[in-house]
Amino acid sequence: MTTTTPTTRTGAATDGVAGTVVSFENVTKRYGAVRAVDGLSLQLHPGETVALLGPNGAGKSTTLDLLLGLRPADSGTVRLFGTTPREAVAAGRVGAMLQSGGLMEEVTVRELVALGCTLHPRPYPVDEVLSRADLTSIADRKVNKLSGGQEQRVRFALATAGHSDLIVLDEPTTGMDVTARQAFWSTMRQQAEMGRTVLFATHYLEEADAIADRVLVVAKGRLLADGTAAEIKAKAGARKVSFDLEGPGDAALEASLRALPGTTRFERHGSTVRIQSRDADATVHALYALGLYPRNLEVAGLGLEEAFIALTEEAA
Repeated sequence: MTTTTPTTRTGAATDGVAGTVVSFENVTKRYGAVRAVDGLSLQLHPGETVALLGPNGAGKSTTLDLLLGLRPADSGTVRLFGTTPREAVAAGRVGAMLQSGGLMEEVTVRELVALGCTLHPRPYPVDEVLSRADLTSIADRKVNKLSGGQEQRVRFALATAGHSDLIVLDEPTTGMDVTARQAFWSTMRQQAEMGRTVLFATHYLEEADAIADRVLVVAKGRLLADGTAAEIKAKAGARKVSFDLEGPGDAALEASLRALPGTTRFERHGSTVRIQSRDADATVHALYALGLYPRNLEVAGLGLEEAFIALTEEAA
């Protein structure tokens, strides 16, 4: 699937290949006999908000480690702004919020964020960083007294302590309540509008659907799909058929329903039947051919989560 390169927004900064922030070219990373990343090629562009999706063990964390220069690739090339990942990070062009690694404990939130600002080549004022991460009210609290969601906000503050052109987030809203998650993504939209590229890995597929301009689906270290959320849903090539049947069902009827043409997934809860089909027209035609009279018949496209499951199951 091809993806249209977006127009660079105000404030975007790139080097190397015109309009390219991140470039993976046939990148492979092995751990023993396991290929965590297998011939991965992709590009990210200024101002994009990109979701990285994949099941556990798909290679998402390894991909982010390679992007940040935390691990070397076995083969292929990773470039950020036309330079190596480590050069881009050292120049302050990349901010990262990772799951791995702890926080300094016997310091206050303000002291830790101030340290992050001091170390960044292009820092923001400490109070601005605290405010953006909604940490002002707990700035004098020791880090080891924070809740999980508050710790995530501190990690976010450290990732945005300076003017970085690329922000990398690994499961950023884990532990946050609904209000904190909404505030977080509002801030991320503002960062993208300023021309920064935001790449985030998440298990919250509703976030990817609502937030991302572009979605990357990986499995077994390979790129399965690359496009908008709508394009990913279409790529799954299936639709949902749901209806109600009156009267009790029996084993023979259920077997007939499961055997409807195009059916890839079948569920029945009481009188309600839900089918996932690769040929919804054929499914509905055969349904009526059984002599059944379905009520409340609906045919609809897959949601992003359903499309994600369909794509990754097919790859498996």
